[in-house]
Amino acid sequence: MAYIEPAPLMDKENPFEAMMSRFQTASQILGLDEQIYNVLKSPARQAIVSLPITMDDGRIRVFEGYRVIHSTILGPSKGGIRFDMHVNLDEVKALAAWMTWKCAVVDIPYGGAKGGVCCNPREMSAGEIERLMRSYTLSMIDIFGPDKDIPAPDMGTGPREMAWLMDEYSRTQGMTVNAVVTGKPIVLGGSLGRTEATGRGVMVTAMSAMQKLKINPYNATCAVQGFGNVGSWAARLLAERGLKVVAISDLYGAYHNENGVDIEAAVKYRDENKGSLEGFKGAESMPGEEILTLPVDLLVPAATEDVITSSNADKIQAKLIVEGANGPTSSKADSIINSKGITVTPDILSNAGGVTVSYFEWVQNRLGYKWTAERVNRRSDRIMKDAFDNVYKTAQDYKVPLRIAAYMVAIDKVAKTYKYRGGF
Repeated sequence: MAYIEPAPLMDKENPFEAMMSRFQTASQILGLDEQIYNVLKSPARQAIVSLPITMDDGRIRVFEGYRVIHSTILGPSKGGIRFDMHVNLDEVKALAAWMTWKCAVVDIPYGGAKGGVCCNPREMSAGEIERLMRSYTLSMIDIFGPDKDIPAPDMGTGPREMAWLMDEYSRTQGMTVNAVVTGKPIVLGGSLGRTEATGRGVMVTAMSAMQKLKINPYNATCAVQGFGNVGSWAARLLAERGLKVVAISDLYGAYHNENGVDIEAAVKYRDENKGSLEGFKGAESMPGEEILTLPVDLLVPAATEDVITSSNADKIQAKLIVEGANGPTSSKADSIINSKGITVTPDILSNAGGVTVSYFEWVQNRLGYKWTAERVNRRSDRIMKDAFDNVYKTAQDYKVPLRIAAYMVAIDKVAKTYKYRGGF
């Protein structure tokens, strides 16, 4: 069946509709059975909870929490917990579905889930956040479980919050259950290599794509938008492999140096400057949005969703875009990018290094045995490279962009598993 562009939607679109637009296109090309299509487009379970929390000043505030289980066809569901002011059910539904496709693309035996609480952790004390996380865990006690649903950190949460979740869950079970959550501190059963895993996956995907496009990394330039955990690790690892990272950016602006930014110096400056690059002297500052339109070989959007839109897609000059963030390209921008002949490795493929090492953490917890960082990196690199090769071959066979090919690989795997299990 011929490739049909996904129906364009408004930029800054509803994330669930953006996911469904691409899901629909991939399903049509695969000739997916309508009954299975209807099953896979709908979340298996949605939980909305009210969480009354005593604040430090004695007032009681009620927060709204969510957990969406999109699928458990391939195995227990997996997905992060987001503490953010903008958390809503549509966003959580989209991210849960994305997790299903992400796990399927890299051939990990997990389904997809996502959770979140609508709150502003920046304005809350550690005690308030702890009470909120423990309350959220108790409200989800019949959902979470090492064989049922395995959460992880996301925006606004980290190893500290996962430690509280593990502790609260373990108390209800009367024993320590490390495997209920991933992204934990190393001393509580966290995996070596987890911190850099997503950025490392971006690097492996980029190197694989450059090999196919015959771009020599030692002659290539790169711009990385977003200098949080994913962006900074991607920049560092790409620079180690010969690329010249000429621009980096964060919330406060972009920084350009045509001779290459010293990434180690930038990371050190950020860490000493409360997480901000503001005032960084190793490069010239420029407006943040201009980083997307620089004439580079590789562009890595690793910040937030919908940064590449119909208003700036035609100005992008990169030969290759490797998506580090979730949903950085709006579906309306897809057709413009494709018409310019720019190769895009999609988020569900290129940022799946994180969930791959989360899976390794869960495996180590189940085994009661710890792997070395070298073993973790070697195995995750192999999984990411194999996944890229599989998606690239599908794109060539069906003459579709890599994004649609990634969805096709994922949907086909989940649909076949559903059929084998006698789904209806």
